[in-house]
Amino acid sequence: MLGFFERQRLVKKGLAPQKTRRRLTESELVETLERGIVTKIVVVLAATATLIWILLLGTRSLPVETILVALLIFGTATAHLCLNRREVWARNSRLLLLFLILIGHLAALKFCVLMAENAVRHSGELLPGQLSSIERRDLWRLAIPFAFAPILVSVLLGRTVGVFVTVFTTLLSIPVFASVSEDLVFIVTNITTGLVCGFVAIFLTGEVRKRGDLPRAGLFVGLSTWVLAVMFREINLLHIWAQGAALNYHALWMQSAVAVGGPIVMALIIVGGLPFVEILFRITTRVRWLELADLNHPLLKRMTLEAPGTFQHSLAVANLAEAACEAVGANPTMARVCAYFHDIGKLVKPEYFTENMRHDRNPHDGLAPTMSALIIIAHVKEGISLALDHRLNQDIIDVIQQHHGTSLVYYFYKRAIDQQLTANGGGKITSMHDEELPGVSESSFRYSGPKPQTRESAIISLADSIESAARSLERVTLHKIEQLITDIIRKRVADGQLDDCDLTFRELGEIAQSFRHTLSSMLHSRVAYPEEKETKIRQPRGEGGPQSNIRQRPGASAA
Repeated sequence: MLGFFERQRLVKKGLAPQKTRRRLTESELVETLERGIVTKIVVVLAATATLIWILLLGTRSLPVETILVALLIFGTATAHLCLNRREVWARNSRLLLLFLILIGHLAALKFCVLMAENAVRHSGELLPGQLSSIERRDLWRLAIPFAFAPILVSVLLGRTVGVFVTVFTTLLSIPVFASVSEDLVFIVTNITTGLVCGFVAIFLTGEVRKRGDLPRAGLFVGLSTWVLAVMFREINLLHIWAQGAALNYHALWMQSAVAVGGPIVMALIIVGGLPFVEILFRITTRVRWLELADLNHPLLKRMTLEAPGTFQHSLAVANLAEAACEAVGANPTMARVCAYFHDIGKLVKPEYFTENMRHDRNPHDGLAPTMSALIIIAHVKEGISLALDHRLNQDIIDVIQQHHGTSLVYYFYKRAIDQQLTANGGGKITSMHDEELPGVSESSFRYSGPKPQTRESAIISLADSIESAARSLERVTLHKIEQLITDIIRKRVADGQLDDCDLTFRELGEIAQSFRHTLSSMLHSRVAYPEEKETKIRQPRGEGGPQSNIRQRPGASAA
């Protein structure tokens, strides 16, 4: 509060600006909660305590061995996250989300199993058309949502984390089932069903491109559940065929409806709740990226009018980055969307960038190299400001900030060096001594960074440089394209611009091959058509009256 009044006093005296610089980083408290080890320990202990509570729920006595088995499995899962799933382990919000889904999945399993056992214990006299206790038990067992955690995790955190959740939720379901039922056949069949349905769900949701794909995945999971229920005689079709019309077809219909319809309803619930989970945990799913790829965004529409050259450049970078991400297994949809917005900062002064300049005027001609470099470098900060104003995704803001890394604005740096050499050699500043001549600091011509932190950001950075440089090629050939791509990637590696992302040299080779293929398709040469000229064909006398001149295009046949 005191700092606020002190600032206002300085503003009145003209010693401080009225506007404060926007802060990109989150507060220290939020950052500590997101990355702190204490928060991580609290999350793990809370998940462990909740797991024990689920095991004890609805049971009068539980063997200590069952709890120990559950704790060992959960500890193994936590260690696997720490060692092999660093992208989840490093962020406490992701870890909390994963444990919430896992615990919720186990709680749903325990609830269905408890209801199935209660249906048998509280059996009474049946009314006409009412299901028996055994049939009601079978209905609850068929309603177990085996694919809940695999579908949700696969969509939110990726297919590999979905496989992890499928395996460990299946293993943890063993003590959960054992805490209620001692039927070994029931436990084994449900473990098998959980694994099969989980992997079917992951296979169908790994490449979700629209929200309607989730109910389709639920349908196939339901069909898989029904087939497995028939195989394990939870739905006894063999008994139906043996008895004929005397059977209870109403029970068969109810069992089939629960087995097939349950996963569909579960998928619909996930579709409805997914946007809230995305907002709460700041996760952008592939479906959301596809929604953000709409070119009707106000910033993109402004770009088409105010900076059309930059807009076309962004589309080309998007094509290059998307293809390269597909080649190395990165997120191609994210790369495309981020490439659309990576240069929105050029909207502030579009005429100072080559792709938007008019041929008769270069605004940099009257500026010092340092001033030109400041204008060029400022488009990153201006882009961040526009992105914050329009509440763009944080991943897009990160790409805007990182796509130039700490690279050098070489053109104006070289120009400044040349001017200094000219001055030293007796140019414009001949009256000044050498020690009085202004020096050229390389740091003044470098972007503020940071360097690209993700594979997608690094690929967009390379695509941006390569596309810009390719436009300056006078004669496009495959050899020149290959040499250009190789030189730019080598310079970026030598300058350390790719040190903070996890791209390997093998992946860089695959990215270069993808760039080569895409760029050669975009800049392919065309057939040089002959120039059209008007020719005069002399018509003989006697054919059409007096001699006349007929104008005809080359290649046309005369009658």
